[in-house]
Amino acid sequence: MNSRHKTTRRKFITNTGLVAVGVTLGASSFGEAVKSNSMSKLQVAGNKFPVRLFSKPLDSYDFGFMCECIVKSGIGGIDLVVRPGGRVEPAVVEKELPERVAEAKKFGLVTDMMVTVISSISDPLTERVLKTASASGIKYYRFNWFDYDLKLGIPESIQKYRKNLKEIAELNRKYRIHGGYQNHAGARIGGPVWDLNELLRDFPPELIGSQYDVRHAMVEGTDTWMLGMRLIASHIKTLAIKDFTWKTINGKPQAVTVPMGEGMVNWDLFFKTVKELNITGPITIHIEYPLLESGEEKLTLIQQQDIIVRKLRKDVDFLNSYLTKYQLV
Repeated sequence: MNSRHKTTRRKFITNTGLVAVGVTLGASSFGEAVKSNSMSKLQVAGNKFPVRLFSKPLDSYDFGFMCECIVKSGIGGIDLVVRPGGRVEPAVVEKELPERVAEAKKFGLVTDMMVTVISSISDPLTERVLKTASASGIKYYRFNWFDYDLKLGIPESIQKYRKNLKEIAELNRKYRIHGGYQNHAGARIGGPVWDLNELLRDFPPELIGSQYDVRHAMVEGTDTWMLGMRLIASHIKTLAIKDFTWKTINGKPQAVTVPMGEGMVNWDLFFKTVKELNITGPITIHIEYPLLESGEEKLTLIQQQDIIVRKLRKDVDFLNSYLTKYQLV
């Protein structure tokens, strides 16, 4: 996506002609107007699994446009990117974050999750971000990832980062916020998932835990991922949801993210295990496949929105079907 998407919401409304057909698109009234048509069961599923959208794939659009897409897709809130280059810049978090949260609220959207680059209290932005987030109603955030130092050693690397988390835990306690570490495929801490047990052990789960990502877990452990999930279950407080398939690219196997239900994630086993382990918490939908195909970025914004919403709703409906199937709503 390029700078042409930084279109103001006023220009978007004018260009699409929605005002001309009698639709009132003030933020609060838009939220109410769309609610009755786009509200999925996910939004009224209770407190067990509130559903949010990881904002990254829509961050280059005007924020109002993003909110409209999310509401029309039947998603109840935003998992906001608060990191350099994201929707909110950490350096100006005191100004930008409350503004984004307030604007989303006018659309009827909850902003109680965010993604950060927090990894140590030595960064002066860490406390500023957590303090502002807490005051803005955000209850969960995602850490930055930690890299192994192979010269230091694998056990020693984990212990080094445990010291960081111990200090961060005190800030989390102070601001009543939860920090989650996402397991991510690759040679970093959390890739195997088993190492997260050592990283997170002894920390109060309400302060420090895991944002469990079944896609990445299955990439790293096709037949063993559920064991790692069971091992860290008590620390899983948020769930990142997406699907993948294997493809050969330039002669090398690569995991490629696809819409939910079109890949290899064993959704029945996943949700069955979630229920069995009594895991609850917000679900953040991660869209890491193209929302627009080649050439579609030249379409009008209303045409782009129709495509985006259709794809988002497909994932939402798929997720909703499994939450219903396993009586998690």
